[in-house]
Amino acid sequence: MRIRRSLGLVIATATLAGLSLTGAASAQVSTPHAGVTPEQCRQGGATVSSRPYAGEYCSGGTYSNSSIA
Repeated sequence: MRIRRSLGLVIATATLAGLSLTGAASAQVSTPHAGVTPEQCRQGGATVSSRPYAGEYCSGGTYSNSSIA
């Protein structure tokens, strides 16, 4: 009886670990786009901001941290 209980626990742990790995693999990381126009930035729900010596970029929204082309 003890072996069955331990085996069930091992199988449940392996199943949960497998589900968490597939969830982590399917998660998408938001990366900045290569360059967007100011209009695209605003349509994506962001505002155009500027950084000293780095130019303009999108602040927030769909194109967050993307440079303005």
